[in-house]
Amino acid sequence: MNLGKVSTALITPFTVTGEVDFNQLESVVNHLIDTGTESIVVNGTTAESPVLSQEEKLAVIQAVVEYVNGRVPVLAGTGSNNTAQTIAFTKQVEVLGVDGCMVVAPYYNKPNQRSLVAHFTAIADAAEKPLMLYNIPGRSVINMSAETTAELSQHPSIFWMKEASGDVGQITRVISQSESQFGVYSGDDGLSLPLYAIGSKGIVSVASHIVGREMQEMFRAFDAGNHVLAARYHQLLQPLFDGLFTSPNPTVVKYALSKLHGYSDAVRLPLLTLTDEEKAQFDQLWTTFETNRNNLLQTIED
Repeated sequence: MNLGKVSTALITPFTVTGEVDFNQLESVVNHLIDTGTESIVVNGTTAESPVLSQEEKLAVIQAVVEYVNGRVPVLAGTGSNNTAQTIAFTKQVEVLGVDGCMVVAPYYNKPNQRSLVAHFTAIADAAEKPLMLYNIPGRSVINMSAETTAELSQHPSIFWMKEASGDVGQITRVISQSESQFGVYSGDDGLSLPLYAIGSKGIVSVASHIVGREMQEMFRAFDAGNHVLAARYHQLLQPLFDGLFTSPNPTVVKYALSKLHGYSDAVRLPLLTLTDEEKAQFDQLWTTFETNRNNLLQTIED
């Protein structure tokens, strides 16, 4: 299965009163596919999954599968820090028509590497759809070593890894030591191009909600051998990548979507929407981005 180069970790839109807004959800899905998203990951961190009920998670996943209607692959986050519950939830989700599931490293329990192998192997043994592992030590506390990932890459049901450790050395070892068919995706927008240059398959992105086209242009330039242009796109996008994480994800990207496309910026506690000052900071960042993007496009035309 080809997830493409740009996969988007989908937000969950809420109404002003806090319910899931399914009309906006469908609109965001269509917007993403129209602007370069080649696969969608639903019910991940950016979806605010910790504050969705089990019923809401299932409803959102099913709705996204229906909205996508086979246009791009859909993966659903099903991981937790309870192996048995993860297996049970994965089985519930698989029958909804997803193309695969993403399983995060167990948080809070702090398992060692041997336990991580046992955890993911048990889930993969029970799964009927392909799995994406998700290493994000900034949220889960524990880090999956390159050796652990390489071992797990041999499992026939484990196809991909979303690597958000931020450790380029470790990710290089993951890519070089894992099975050849195993796809490593960056979990950090800012490392999209650097990791692609050393063999990753692409990015599971937050920024693609608003700059999916530009990210695709960056990858296309690299594939065409125009590494100077690819670097220029990376330099253009990097301040925006950084700016989207100046407040807890997904508060900034939701504000960006409200500013640029009219979607709601509502989030659920314990998160809060941006302050007026934080909004002004993003507004200035976006104005600078637009100026620099126009300059780059003019340079390309010339």
